[in-house]
Amino acid sequence: MSLIQSFKLVLSPPHRAATPFLAAGAAVALLGRLTPWRCTRALGKAGLAFSAFCLYFFRDPNRFPPQDDSLVIAPADGRVTGISLVAPPTALEMGNTPVWRVSIFLSVLDVHINRMPAAGKVTKVAYHAGKFLNASLDKASEHNERNELRLTLADGRNIGVVQIAGLIARRILCFVNEGDAVEAGERFGLIRFGSRTDVYLPAGIEPLVEKGQTMTGGETVLARL
Repeated sequence: MSLIQSFKLVLSPPHRAATPFLAAGAAVALLGRLTPWRCTRALGKAGLAFSAFCLYFFRDPNRFPPQDDSLVIAPADGRVTGISLVAPPTALEMGNTPVWRVSIFLSVLDVHINRMPAAGKVTKVAYHAGKFLNASLDKASEHNERNELRLTLADGRNIGVVQIAGLIARRILCFVNEGDAVEAGERFGLIRFGSRTDVYLPAGIEPLVEKGQTMTGGETVLARL
């Protein structure tokens, strides 16, 4: 990534989900500015710092998905922490045959907007309350708070996408509903703050990425259908 691209990424406007956090930080900063007490001035500085962090965390850069319907693309920024053959989540009703799962871990420094890995129709959404273990752990896929989606492609095959809350994350946002038609790279959710996103590929489809590889949501190719 070039220096110019890096600056554009950092300076990307925030997603609307940042609004209440930015408002809270601004209110605290204003309080510190308008009152004469030393303790509130320190609080005001903390409010400014919090607002700056939220501007960075909720940044929402434009992405440019490959114009190829045969590709599955990364649903999130971050690092691939696991690639394994496992059965899809039961709630997604994708059968019991093991398929390839690619797990992407998002640190608080990554862009946290989730994007659709392919074009299709959302045919299942299943939310599960749960724990807040370190999202990089394999057992987080079963025990943590998570939101599961089944994406049905035009040819009838299914892709599973799971948003998993992490150690710090306490809120999963999903912007789509069952029955929605979506495009590859379309924004579908957000997880605050630090999380993991899993992709379950269709049966017989192998991933084209490796463990430890860095992903760019909406652009990096995960697999070819």
